[in-house]
Amino acid sequence: MQYEPWEAARAAEIIAGHAGKEGSTLVILHALQEAFGYVPEPAIPMIAEALNHSRAEVHGVFTFYHEFRKEPAGRHVLKLCRAEACQAAGGDALAAQAEHRLGISIGNTTPDGGVTLEPIYCLGLCATAPSAMFDDRVIGRLDAQRLDALMAEAQR
Repeated sequence: MQYEPWEAARAAEIIAGHAGKEGSTLVILHALQEAFGYVPEPAIPMIAEALNHSRAEVHGVFTFYHEFRKEPAGRHVLKLCRAEACQAAGGDALAAQAEHRLGISIGNTTPDGGVTLEPIYCLGLCATAPSAMFDDRVIGRLDAQRLDALMAEAQR
């Protein structure tokens, strides 16, 4: 996906367009990430001022939810389910496999900008095996072979 480059004026436009909506802090954070691929740090005080919140309140919401990024994501995003059911079904071993192969820990992007490895908490597919998301695709019944195939695809 192609994102816009960060511009404070564009961020102000996005913030103003969503400021009156219910749950506006979350709506704005999602809109900024959709536009820029992440939520740039300078946007936090802009949101706070527009919504008459403290910076700490907005920062608290931003850091509470795992889906918000502080930096742009890689060309591909691999999200591994880290919920308890997926961990019990082998998710810890798969997370370790991905971290080892990519050379990064969850929450980071490979140095070449190719892959971002992120946690996700429950996709509702954990009946027999862990699940994941690769870019916008939901992957159920994840095993070591399927994970290897996803990582190979991501590294092309």
